[in-house]
Amino acid sequence: MNNAIKQLLTGKDNHTHDIAKWAWLGGFLAIVGAVFYQIAMGHTISLMEIATSLGIVSGSGAASVAGKQLSGAEPDPK
Repeated sequence: MNNAIKQLLTGKDNHTHDIAKWAWLGGFLAIVGAVFYQIAMGHTISLMEIATSLGIVSGSGAASVAGKQLSGAEPDPK
């Protein structure tokens, strides 16, 4: 489990932390946390707003991963 999380949040070399991947994880957890908070407080939630928010976070994460595919964007694994 620890290795899977490490691969999710680091670059090609599995040692250098990737700020874009951390930002994606933070955004995802913030949205999910807000949803659980609203449910716990008895508020109604808008599934359209949740889906839009998750789509924006996922799209920005995908764009950052695509940018990392360029040569020289990350250190080479050794």
